[in-house]
Amino acid sequence: MQRNLLITGGAGFIGSHVVRRMVEKYPDYRIVNLDKLTYAGNLSNLQDIEEYPNYVFERADICDIETLRAIFRRYQIDGVIHLAAESHVDRSIADPFTFARTNVLGTLALLQAAKEYWNGDWNGKRFYHISTDEVYGALPLGGEFFTEQTKYDPHSPYSASKASSDHFVRAFHDTYGLPTIITNCSNNYGPYQFPEKLIPLFIDNIRNRKPLPVYGRGENIRDWLYVEDHARAIDLIFHKGKIAESYNIGGCNEWRNIDLVKLLISTTDRILGNPEGTSESLITYVADRAGHDLRYAIDARKLREELGWSPSVQFEEGLEKTVKWYLENGNWLDDITSGRYLNYYEERYKR
Repeated sequence: MQRNLLITGGAGFIGSHVVRRMVEKYPDYRIVNLDKLTYAGNLSNLQDIEEYPNYVFERADICDIETLRAIFRRYQIDGVIHLAAESHVDRSIADPFTFARTNVLGTLALLQAAKEYWNGDWNGKRFYHISTDEVYGALPLGGEFFTEQTKYDPHSPYSASKASSDHFVRAFHDTYGLPTIITNCSNNYGPYQFPEKLIPLFIDNIRNRKPLPVYGRGENIRDWLYVEDHARAIDLIFHKGKIAESYNIGGCNEWRNIDLVKLLISTTDRILGNPEGTSESLITYVADRAGHDLRYAIDARKLREELGWSPSVQFEEGLEKTVKWYLENGNWLDDITSGRYLNYYEERYKR
């Protein structure tokens, strides 16, 4: 079946992996990548596929419903994978209004545009909304896990905005019949992640001998998933997931932050040829983040049992691949930290 698939946020970290997978795997699909190109959007992430005949880029704001309506009509969109979002918790604490605007009102505008264009003809249509495990709040230490039935309990402006957007997605299914699917995923890592997030930030800081800031004593625990495993799950769920269902996607891979940092230091130092322990002196403990959840852990049993997905990349293997990628692509990191990457769109699309 030929599809006209709109992927929002496709110039970002996870989005670029999803766009690349869909463009390369489904040559008969038309993939429309819609991205506003905020600071976290980087079209150089997609240089290798931008000339493919089934790939289209549209620079647009998901809050601009008139532009969304025009894009649905122009490309006859019959499927949506919605990844566009403000996602950095620290930024949400400093500026919650931007997160409410993009994550809540932007999702609402996209839902409305899809509802209007499909106009009750739901056959073959899909609106797939990607969310986060942070909507569930925090878990205690021990054996509990987030399931699809876990009550929402967001603690940061970021997680509150994502929880609200999830509720709007469900409301559009319940009220109008819009064919929706939601997934809630654990922490992603891998190539092309913006270096404000822990793993790429620390790799960059190690290579430049800068401090490695660790919140509190590094006791917070996260479940980590290699980004290409997430993209594979998104592909599977978009095509095979059940309408009106939610699926949790997790790595079954919990790490205390401080243990992750030490493994990351050891891996990076080894690849750089530094003596063991060289960069541990860069660890700097800083005041804990406001509302910092202690532990996240995903139970992905539903996805495994119903659709046959499970993580394929072990953490040590994925971390090794990730560190090597960033060190081999130092120019990519330098372009971001210098701000040069912001010129890529102008050079590529406005010449």
